[in-house]
Amino acid sequence: MTRYSSQNYTLAELAQRLGATLHGDGTVRVDGLSTLHDAGTTDIAFLANRAYLKDLAGTRAAAVMLHPDLVDQCPVPALAIDNPYLGYAHLSRCFAPILPSHQGGIHPTAVIDESAQLGRDVTVAAHAVIGAGVVLGDRVTVGANSVVGEYCTVGDDSLIHPGVTLYHGVIIGARAILHGGAVIGGDGFGFAHDGSRWHKIEQLGGVIIGDDVEVGSCTSIDRGALDDTVIGDNVKIDSQVQIAHNVHIGDHSALAGCVGIAGSTHVGRHCQLGGGVGLAGHLTLCDGVNVTGMSLVTNSIDEPGIYSSGTGSMPNALWRKNAVRFKQLDQLARRITRLERHSEGE
Repeated sequence: MTRYSSQNYTLAELAQRLGATLHGDGTVRVDGLSTLHDAGTTDIAFLANRAYLKDLAGTRAAAVMLHPDLVDQCPVPALAIDNPYLGYAHLSRCFAPILPSHQGGIHPTAVIDESAQLGRDVTVAAHAVIGAGVVLGDRVTVGANSVVGEYCTVGDDSLIHPGVTLYHGVIIGARAILHGGAVIGGDGFGFAHDGSRWHKIEQLGGVIIGDDVEVGSCTSIDRGALDDTVIGDNVKIDSQVQIAHNVHIGDHSALAGCVGIAGSTHVGRHCQLGGGVGLAGHLTLCDGVNVTGMSLVTNSIDEPGIYSSGTGSMPNALWRKNAVRFKQLDQLARRITRLERHSEGE
């Protein structure tokens, strides 16, 4: 694995950062993070899923982060922590590379309107465009070939990767991460039909994105038709997601790849939408709803819980038989009802 980071830490330093209990020599230094199977002698590994317990005995890692119950099975120094996967998330930031393109400064090929306001330690990379009336907070990074349209606002410590497009009037909160190809604030799909042709409805709203939001590559978040499209704080959106006009996503929700949400649907707080989930328009999902992958939601959900509608794969011959049976369900249900009534009459 190619390493871009030269950072290294003692185990004692990492244990203190994580609030973990160290078992072993705290002076040992590590310079990378890896899996149990692939770790080298200067890496720290982690065990969050017990399916990988089989790799623990043979690991070459300098140390392993794991649950306290497994310390006795660890052949190398251990950092014991109740939630190893959360610890892994924190450790990943310790070893994240600081790339030259994120180290401050304005590239000479960047185009920045004279009315734009740039905070302290802002980075604007090659061929990026910053439009009129834009406000960039402190330590914002705008990647190469990205466009921040007129009158946008981007909060402190936000990272806009290369090739991102913000249309006019978009508001991005602090510490946002927008990945390449994301388009924020494009027109929603609004047209009126006169019986023979379509007429465009101008989209007059904007997009408001809260703090600590991450948006994946090639994801589109449309501006509102009249009111704003709103993404709450700490929302995590995967790649190739479509969020239509006037959608509201509540705080701390997560959307996996290829989710599609039609216009004016409201998703509550702490919701999770699996890959390929589709939500019809003008629906409301209450807080705490989890929709499993490839499900289609056509009605509002007012009780928290796990919901599914997609069917698992099966051999084609069996699927063909089941498809025929599915078309016969109404007929079969009517026959059962008639039989029940006949049985009750006897």
